[in-house]
Amino acid sequence: MKYAIILCDGMADRPIELLGGKTPMEAANCPNFARVAEKGRVGRIRTLYEELPTGSDVANLSVLGYDPHVYYTGRSPIEALGLGISLKETDMVFRLNLVTISDDAVFTDKTMVDHSSDKITTEEANELVDALAAEFGSDMMQFYHGVSYRHVFVLNDPNYTGELTPPHDILGQKITAYLPQGDMAAEFSQMMEKSYEILMAHPVNKARVARGLRPANCLWLWGAGKKPAYESFAEKTGIQKARMITAVPLLKGLAAGMGMEYPEIEGATGDYETNYAGKAASAIDALQNGYEFVFIHIEAPDECGHDGDAELKVKSLEQIDRHIVGPVFDALKALGEPFKLIITPDHATPCAVRTHTAEMIPFVLYDSQKDFGGIEFTEKGSLASDYVIEDGHTLFATLLEK
Repeated sequence: MKYAIILCDGMADRPIELLGGKTPMEAANCPNFARVAEKGRVGRIRTLYEELPTGSDVANLSVLGYDPHVYYTGRSPIEALGLGISLKETDMVFRLNLVTISDDAVFTDKTMVDHSSDKITTEEANELVDALAAEFGSDMMQFYHGVSYRHVFVLNDPNYTGELTPPHDILGQKITAYLPQGDMAAEFSQMMEKSYEILMAHPVNKARVARGLRPANCLWLWGAGKKPAYESFAEKTGIQKARMITAVPLLKGLAAGMGMEYPEIEGATGDYETNYAGKAASAIDALQNGYEFVFIHIEAPDECGHDGDAELKVKSLEQIDRHIVGPVFDALKALGEPFKLIITPDHATPCAVRTHTAEMIPFVLYDSQKDFGGIEFTEKGSLASDYVIEDGHTLFATLLEK
């Protein structure tokens, strides 16, 4: 038996006036999604919980079969694992976003303009992180390069319990109510304010502004957590050869912590402009060469949702359908072995709110040995199904059922 999950990050949405009252899933021309759903079993699933952060970390743990109530220790240490950062038990790890805030004269009057600084390139971002490290780095505080706007900050303080807010949750809002609270609030707020001065004066940002791009003009800390300890994927599932295919450190970190392979995919960016076909090729290569399980993660729909770009979100789904779902589905069929395929978002990222939401989401399970009779694979279609999974981490056990 072969197993595959195609995870379209943030794919689920709500009806959008610009799309004629349809969701991006309903508006997109996705014939391969429809092929899978024709004999597949469409349902809806809960991957996020009120008592846990509304994020891809919790949601992807759920989809991979790990109960986040047991295994979740924070988002940032997962990303650190994916970047190959060695963590100590005494470390508290944070995501460091390079964000764009407005140019109001008073720091606390500034507004969160862009959580990704116009999707800054990794090369530019690394120069800025180096400047921050030169100013603030110490034995207690370390800065690490990541990908694009996503970086890592490590504090040697295992007892940190402060409150921090994800920047994508406050787009268009004044930052004053969302600055750090509790432990080290004054120190972190001062560091963020000073970072604005440093980054606005940096040649990288001066060049970006000259090109009409947003400057990455402030560091923003969030997602604090400690080093996780996962049961190995092989021991938990019985699957010995598994490959994670992703461009983002979060999913690479889950793979690293669980003992999965996660090869680099040339041209994979974690954004709309990514190497969709390269991801499919890596999955097909694995399935044809003895791997039992592939997990293909595509970040593009989530980024489009955060940007509030409904039309680009539709296009991202069409790209996934054409360049990933179709080729992988055909390759699984061509192997001549029984297989199961799940296509699902991890959570909703509605364009109207530009952040993650915790509603139940649609998924489809295809079993080559069964014909469930198709329901449309959309948010509305899933509401017509009686296949409902309240605890998302139990979906993987369904995948493994004989």
